[in-house]
Amino acid sequence: MSWLQNYDPLGNAVLSTGVAALPVVVLLAAIAWWRIRVHLAALGGLGVALLIALLVYRMPLVAAGATTIYGAAFGLFPIGWIILNVIFLYQLTVERGLFATLRNSLARVAPDPRIQLILIAFSFGAFIEGMAGFGAPVAITGAILIQLGFKPLQASGLALIANTAPVAFGSLGIPITTLEAVSGLDARLVSAMVGRQLPFFSLIIPFWIVAAFAGWRGLWGVWPAALVAGAAFALPQFLVSNFHGPWLVDIISGACSIGATVWWLRVWRPKEIMRLPGAPAVASSAPAAAVPRAEVARAWLPWVVLTAFLLLWGTPQVKTWLDRVVPMKFAVPGLHRVVSRVPPVAPPDAEPEAAIFSLNLGSATGTGILVAAIVSGLLMGYSPRRLIWQYGRTGWHIRYSLLTIAAMLALGNVTKYSGTDATLGLALSRTGVLYPFFGTLLGWLGVALTGSDTASNVLFGSLQRITAEQTGVSAVLMGAANSAGGVMGKMVDAQSIVVASTATNWFGHEGQILRFVFLHSLVLAVLMGLLVLLQAYVAPFTGMVVH
Repeated sequence: MSWLQNYDPLGNAVLSTGVAALPVVVLLAAIAWWRIRVHLAALGGLGVALLIALLVYRMPLVAAGATTIYGAAFGLFPIGWIILNVIFLYQLTVERGLFATLRNSLARVAPDPRIQLILIAFSFGAFIEGMAGFGAPVAITGAILIQLGFKPLQASGLALIANTAPVAFGSLGIPITTLEAVSGLDARLVSAMVGRQLPFFSLIIPFWIVAAFAGWRGLWGVWPAALVAGAAFALPQFLVSNFHGPWLVDIISGACSIGATVWWLRVWRPKEIMRLPGAPAVASSAPAAAVPRAEVARAWLPWVVLTAFLLLWGTPQVKTWLDRVVPMKFAVPGLHRVVSRVPPVAPPDAEPEAAIFSLNLGSATGTGILVAAIVSGLLMGYSPRRLIWQYGRTGWHIRYSLLTIAAMLALGNVTKYSGTDATLGLALSRTGVLYPFFGTLLGWLGVALTGSDTASNVLFGSLQRITAEQTGVSAVLMGAANSAGGVMGKMVDAQSIVVASTATNWFGHEGQILRFVFLHSLVLAVLMGLLVLLQAYVAPFTGMVVH
């Protein structure tokens, strides 16, 4: 039996859109203004979403319950699984006191916190995004920034802002290959189009995060480093996405950005070294404290091991082998092939929505992180018994974070399967000649709702193609705009904010993080929308469109 979605259940587009927006409004208001604890806010938003799905959209009770459980399970695995194991590794390094050595070693390479921010949050974060995604870059870079002495709000907010430009090509290009699967748009064409949108922003994000941290005067002192890091990422991002495809864009671009920035710091230093609050400013010629090489190697060892395992776990051959060894995939009872999207969101002959839960423990990114943490712990001198104790302690420490992530993903799933997300999307798509601008904001909305560029492409990819064809705009342009616009929503989605607050040991302050990043997210999304609008109608930007 199939249940058909209804995108105007109240018979009035304005009223239906207003009701569809209530879960998101309640969630964001509870976090940012009512200052309700985030796990309670997430449960409240989920409750509102369920009531609307059942009473307004008339979703079957069994399907509503199944989609809630399905979303919560996805929140715990793979996303919660990644966070648990990243924090486990982080706690191991903290207990061994390695953060001071790490800080001193970075002071020799990048003595200025503004450059540390560029190198860690932007360049290294992009490299990790290419291998892992699903919150891992924010968790890892946020934890490192805390070790370097950044305040929790700075570490959380700036890691979120930095994790924008690489997201569309994250996890070996999954968002774009998924878009091909749901919309029929060729992944290589969409990859090339995204590669003609995001590099502009890749170039400015290093400047942006430094300005957000230190102001325009602070940016002036390190703009050459920001330019090198941004250009060394943006140029390979364009070349690889256009001449190879979406799979290795972030890994290659991130590695180029890291290498170019480290090389540049060998030949250039800012005139004045900025210090974090409370530390005196010193001239750039002052030598950093000497750190024994063995101690430096010991401090960096956990992160080197982590990078190696993430790179290994991210290769298709290893993933395929591990999935064969530990296969576990099953259809969700009461939901799989029960819900059907209908025109104009989906083609008339669209298959009912699949609901497959993959418990791929072997190939999961979180498992690779766990193995890296265990190996690092043993190399740091932990006994197996102490590792088990620390793991249990970490799980208890982030219990509310895991509950929050489960509730957030359950909420996102309810909006997807009930059709409230499509009601919101259709409201943005009815904008006529301005559709390229608002269609880009639709991608932003999708990621803000679901926490994933991949999920946003699943939700709105088909809608973007259908609407583009109806309005005479390039479908490839709008498919790419959904993904490229979506990356700007990554910093405001509640799931990512919880990941950041957990990684920086600042759980309970999600409202402050949201207020810190919201304007940045909105401004960047508007700028992306304007670029897409120009590419749709205005020469010479129209020449950039892939056909």
